[in-house]
Amino acid sequence: MALVIRNIREDDCQIISDCFKQQGWNKPVSQYRKYYSEHMSGKRTVLVAFTNDDFAGYLTIVWSSDYPWFKQNDIPEIMDLNVLKKYWRRGIATRLMDKAEQLIAQKSNQAGIGVGLTGDYGPAQILYLKRGYIPDGKGISQNEKYLNRGDKVTVDDDLILCLTKNLV
Repeated sequence: MALVIRNIREDDCQIISDCFKQQGWNKPVSQYRKYYSEHMSGKRTVLVAFTNDDFAGYLTIVWSSDYPWFKQNDIPEIMDLNVLKKYWRRGIATRLMDKAEQLIAQKSNQAGIGVGLTGDYGPAQILYLKRGYIPDGKGISQNEKYLNRGDKVTVDDDLILCLTKNLV
């Protein structure tokens, strides 16, 4: 399997959306057009993975995170790591993370990442811990707001635990 990781191109946006739609995930092309625009402006870096010329997955790096702890400490955030189901367990997420960490290390001593708390995030939780990411000590958050004992929340993709990794 020849894997190529590169920066997003404008014509990738429709391809990415279509591939996720084929597996039943709603990821509209507008999301990737926004990512492409932010990539071109330098706000975000979008890495895409292709295997044998077929789209396999992507991740993004947000250079100035909205998450308060990351923003205050100038920690770039890896966001939205997704690999097509048919390519799971082939090392693609690992290779995307390797490349992201290499890029971040050129600008920062730390990388940050948020992970969902439900079972469908289990593989990501394990991957991040194995890579040396540890909780930032702030507890869980939702929509960039720290949660406290007694808070009522909706359990969804925005309920996260943020992690950091020293890159030096």
